[in-house]
This record gives sequence, C-alpha cells and structure tokens, in this order.
Amino acid sequence: MHQGVLDTLGDNLSVVWGGAIALAIVVLLTPAVGGMARLLGVVDAVGGRRINRRAVPRLGGVALFLGIFVPALAFLHQGRETRGLLLGSAVAVTVGAVDDFRGLAWWEKLAGQFVAAVIPVGFGVWVDRFTFPFLGVHTLPAWVGMPLTVIWIVAIMNMVNFLDGMDGLAAGVAAIAGFTFCVIALSLGKTDPAILSAIVFGAALGFLRHNFYPARIFMGDSGALLLGFVLATVSVQGLLKTAATVALFFPLLVLAVPIIDTSFVVARRLKHREKVFAGDQAHLHHRFLRRGFSQRTAALYMYAWCLSLAAAALATRFIPFRAHGVWHVWPTLAVAAIGLVALGMSFYTVYLLEIVKLASPLARRRDADARERRTA
Repeated sequence: MHQGVLDTLGDNLSVVWGGAIALAIVVLLTPAVGGMARLLGVVDAVGGRRINRRAVPRLGGVALFLGIFVPALAFLHQGRETRGLLLGSAVAVTVGAVDDFRGLAWWEKLAGQFVAAVIPVGFGVWVDRFTFPFLGVHTLPAWVGMPLTVIWIVAIMNMVNFLDGMDGLAAGVAAIAGFTFCVIALSLGKTDPAILSAIVFGAALGFLRHNFYPARIFMGDSGALLLGFVLATVSVQGLLKTAATVALFFPLLVLAVPIIDTSFVVARRLKHREKVFAGDQAHLHHRFLRRGFSQRTAALYMYAWCLSLAAAALATRFIPFRAHGVWHVWPTLAVAAIGLVALGMSFYTVYLLEIVKLASPLARRRDADARERRTA
C-alpha cells in the first residue's frame, strides 16, 4: 500500500512551490513578452488557417520557458537527467522561436525537434524497462528503447503544436496533463517528475490567464513545442519507467485528445494527398467552430473531454480494482463507470462533429467552404 498522495505532497512541498512560482513568473512576464513581440513584428495576422479576428502577438513560449526553467533550476535535483531535460527544452523553444520569427520549412523544424528529443535521451531519459500488461516487466535494449523514446517526444511535440489553433486550448490541455502527471508521479514516488509536472501545470495555468478567449497573446511554436517536449519527457521519466502494470495507459489517456486530433488530421491529409505538415482548418477545434460553437464553449468542451480522460487515468491508478492479483467487484465497477464516462465523451464528440454534420446542410456547406479555402 503506497503512502497517500496528500501525505507525500506534505513531505515534498517543492511540488507546490514549483507550480506556484511558475504560475507567478508566467503571469507577470507574459504581457512584457507580448509587447516585445509586437515591437519585433512577431504577430499572427488575420486569415489563413488562423481564426483570430485581429492581429495577436505570438512568442508566448519565451514566457513559458522562463516560467519552467527558473523553478526547475531551483527545485529539481540537478543530476544528469535534469540537465538533459533543461538543455533539450532550451533547444525546443529556440527552434519554435526561430519558426515564430521567420518561419522554417517543415523539414527544418522537424530536424530541430529531433535534435531537442535526442538530448534528454542521451542524458539517460529513455525507457529502459517497460511493464506489459499480463506479461510483466521486460528490459528494453538501448537500440530499441532510445529510438522509441525519441519518436515519442517528437510525436508529442507535434501533437501539442497541432492542437494550438484556438485561444486557450493547448495551454488548458497542457495544464490538465501537467496536474494529472504530477499526482500520478507522486503516487509512484517519482519526486522530480512530480515537481516538473507541477511546474508545467503552473506555467500553463499562468499563460492561460492571458491566452483564454479573447487571447491577448499566442504561445506560438516556441510555446507549443516546449510544452509538448516537457510533457513527453516527463511522461517517460515519471510514468513509463516504472513497474506499474498500467503505466502505458497513463500518458495515452491523459494525452488522448492531442493524439486523437493529430491522428485524425494526418489520416485525412494522407487520404486527400495533402501535405502532412501544412496548416489547415481540419482540426477538432475547427470542426467545433463550424458546428456553431463559440471559441470559449469549444475550449471548455475539450477541457471537459480531457478531464474525463484524466479521471480515467487517475481511477486506474488509485482505485484498487485488482489488488494482489485478485479482481474486486465494486472497485472494478467504479473504474469501469469512470472509463465509460470518458468513452462516452469521446463517442459523443464523434457524434457531434461527424454524424450531426451529415444531417446539417449548413454544416456541410461550411465544410465545403473550408475545403475550398484549403485548396485555394
């Protein structure tokens, strides 16, 4: 029986302080970064795949980076893995900032993402053992674990970047993921990953203060790549490298919304033989807007969806439905009920965005207009 999360939190107040300081730094610095971005001309104009109706400065990733970097230096154990993680995050935000300033070709940005991902792996942040359900713990050789970890980090960086197309969406999803990872890491006795997850939660929440609709600043690629990098890396460090039987499902559930969004968009682009890395308005949040949702309502709905999936991950971790190899009826029913809520939210989203679309002439016309804009 592991120590309660609240007791563990009381013994590790650095988790609270790290999140609080990250929040304060981002809240205070973001307006200054927005002013600097305006002076430098780093703004998102109206039009294209963007849905903003006025010019909005981007480059918010600079504030997010400082909000993560400073408390990480203060509260994390400055070992080899931490150094690799911080160095990799600096590369990630730099690649994104360069893209925000002058734009990068897709292959240049992807190459930069791989460089960022390789750094923490080279410093020891990779999955060297893995627990397969019903099969037990297995050791992964370096030639398998290291490339898989690099691919995972790059994939999550792009998924968060794809999700950053509507006010407050990426920041809100990152905040939910950071909080959930923090609670799970604490329960697993992974103090440093718990602190870093709390820092991500605080930084994303602080940025949301300026980024929720109507946004006064965008995080840009600098922020999206940074948040994706840190969430992917901390999920490896604190969740996947553990003997917990259901460890694989924690990050997959918590990050399910960006994973589903990216999978859907990439599949659609491949089907229509479009460029995979070209921006468009085919993401889930764009579809919400075409169904008549406001930006605020669409973001809140997607937050609720993420929260239901996070609740399923937490239930899987904390409700002892299969203690000591024995299935227990009531805990199993409780976990199943929470899982069904999350599954129901997912199916309802498909119904809302796909089936309702088929029954609505206005929605079909909006989708046709969107396709015309993409091909124009």
